[in-house]
Amino acid sequence: MTKRERGQDRPQKRTVGGRSNNRFGKSESPARGGQRNRFSENEKSERKGSQGRFSKTERPERRERGERNESRFSRDNRRSDNSTYRKNDRFSGKSEERGERRQRRTSGRGVERPDSDRYMNKDGKVIRGRFGEKNLRNKRAGRTDRIQSVKREDDGSIRLNRFIANAGICSRREADTFIASGVVTVNGKPVTEMGVRVKPGDDVRFNGQRISAERKVYVLLNKPKGFVTTVDDPHADKTVMDLVRSACPERVYPVGRLDKTTTGLLLFTNDGEMTKRLTHPKYNRKKIYHVHLDKNVSKNDLQQIVDGVTLEDGFVAADSVSYVEPEDKKQVGIEIHSGKNRVVRRIFAHLGYKVEKLDRVYFCGLTKKNLPRGKWRFLSEDEVNFLKMGSF
Repeated sequence: MTKRERGQDRPQKRTVGGRSNNRFGKSESPARGGQRNRFSENEKSERKGSQGRFSKTERPERRERGERNESRFSRDNRRSDNSTYRKNDRFSGKSEERGERRQRRTSGRGVERPDSDRYMNKDGKVIRGRFGEKNLRNKRAGRTDRIQSVKREDDGSIRLNRFIANAGICSRREADTFIASGVVTVNGKPVTEMGVRVKPGDDVRFNGQRISAERKVYVLLNKPKGFVTTVDDPHADKTVMDLVRSACPERVYPVGRLDKTTTGLLLFTNDGEMTKRLTHPKYNRKKIYHVHLDKNVSKNDLQQIVDGVTLEDGFVAADSVSYVEPEDKKQVGIEIHSGKNRVVRRIFAHLGYKVEKLDRVYFCGLTKKNLPRGKWRFLSEDEVNFLKMGSF
């Protein structure tokens, strides 16, 4: 039996109008007793004559029943004559209640308060501002015409408490306390009142000692090679004062000294008390030097420097000493508190070494950070307080 003969025994698919009755077809299906497909949109269903699920012919019937049938955003039927959403009803005068409620609104940005009796004085004049101005906010820029400013003549005078503070004795607040206690005199007369002003030529004394009004200045220099550390030397070609002469009008002087061939940090100030605290041997201020030698330094010599050596002016010992680079034995860093003259050079000379280059990289808590060779800078307030406290 051939395939064609076997196929003739099978039941044929039922078709209507030559079409196969698939699931989503639009033709009538005999299997359902002539009922139309559930997705039909053109004919009515046999079930009680109702429309299809998505039929559009059902909407006119809903209008007849008075149901709301417009789209969600339709404006045709939403705003009727009696609707609360009329376009001009909000600002119209037809609604007395709405108009009265709008008039009772008193505050808000861009809304002025209505004039009433409580904003009027006894003469019936409307008061809108504190000083009779309609709006003080716009008159603030012109308030100077109501304030008489008195210009003080520039005679160089300053307040007494500031004069004392500039002398470095104490702060302004503490100066007020000293003035009230009567320990400050001006031109031989005790002064206990606040606000007294003094001139540069006045004789101001604190506990009997005359004080100067010159402000305290602190200048840090990264000294280059070839400059002599002195205030005035007629035999020197170049001095360190030439490098800081333009820093300030006050007369400053170096704190300690560095050799002509020594480079590094050098502090200048006119604060005598500060200079004494930083240079006197009993205070033992910390200094660190970078030393370049003519030959390698042995570990035994480094240990001897820490243990101490005896020089012609006495015994001296370093706090610590080490190689700057492990592979370079000619460069060492030495930390020392002694304030003796040329002490670092003499220590290494005592052990048979010659110092070829000496650079001070640390002085009493100050470093060379962001300070090129030959340049200077003022100390910050924190650095000055740090030096005064001696926390280094």
